[in-house]
Amino acid sequence: MNAAESVVEAIFEGAPWFVARLMADGPFESDAALLWHAGELARAMPEADQVALLAAHPRIGAPPASVSAMSFHEQGYDRPIDSGALPAQLDRLNDAYESRFGFRFVIFVNGRSRAEIARVMERALTSDRATEKQRGLTDVVAIAADRLRTIREGGQ
Repeated sequence: MNAAESVVEAIFEGAPWFVARLMADGPFESDAALLWHAGELARAMPEADQVALLAAHPRIGAPPASVSAMSFHEQGYDRPIDSGALPAQLDRLNDAYESRFGFRFVIFVNGRSRAEIARVMERALTSDRATEKQRGLTDVVAIAADRLRTIREGGQ
């Protein structure tokens, strides 16, 4: 695996088959071109592959020991954690979302608290399946873009 592929593997963790497809279409002239193509690829894939790409991300509120270092930071486990009934509420919302739509809830957390994410999940449950799938795929690429920015700036 070359350096470029290692970076792409890191930003799309858990989806090596997606990385292989993406890298087969490269090389890309810029990070922006890579990310644009990733979004196009994600939207054009068969639905089973789209669902698999969403499933590559951990659940919101997943146990901290079960997530990667990048997800650990993104989900805020390195900051004070919301307490009380919120973990159970997130589990319930994840279950309801997955039951309703048939795929995992993925969102670009971007510093939002778990309580705020719970409110977003509740609103998402009133959406339609196609809209939610496209929103989730868009957020997969937004997460990758943020991870790539972090790597380029010398983070993780």
